Amino acid sequence: MIPEYLEVLNNINPLSKSSRAELLKHITVKKIAKNNFILNHGEVCKHVYYINKGFVRIFYYKNGKEITEWFSGEKSFCFSITSYFEQTPSDLIIETLEDSEIILLSKEGLSSLCRSNLEVANLIIGFFTGSLIGSQKRMESLQFETAKQRYSHLLCEEPQIVNKVPLKYIASFLGITQETLSRIRTQI
Repeated sequence: MIPEYLEVLNNINPLSKSSRAELLKHITVKKIAKNNFILNHGEVCKHVYYINKGFVRIFYYKNGKEITEWFSGEKSFCFSITSYFEQTPSDLIIETLEDSEIILLSKEGLSSLCRSNLEVANLIIGFFTGSLIGSQKRMESLQFETAKQRYSHLLCEEPQIVNKVPLKYIASFLGITQETLSRIRTQI
């Protein structure tokens, strides 16, 4: 599992054996049962999480309602961006929707390595670049696409979400009501 994870990191930016060895010192693995939390509301995000196995939902509360911001499936990364960078309590909550195996990469370790290891610094630039691009695409989708277009793109680009996630979470993710989602689903 860890060698495969290091290979994922290597694909973001090439890493020498010595850089991989340094990164290993800052990696931990956790198994988290379904319906538990990787990151709770109010906790400070101190890791970049990699979903080795399982499926998670990232959400927050607004006016007492859960708003789904993102889903992360196997072989993907997630974290609370604001909490991670500002080291402030997170408004985001990361919840497992399946029994999951999570690889945690320590912010403290990454920060330390970035100061002394150019490969790791470039890895972090590559990683966060991908995260920013994903966030911008999501924002553009919410601003410029119709609900039907957003659902169609979800079906094409992330079909596993539709099979793994309750409709109320999908509706929230798309920024629509469950009733609107039901109407869209009958049209497609």
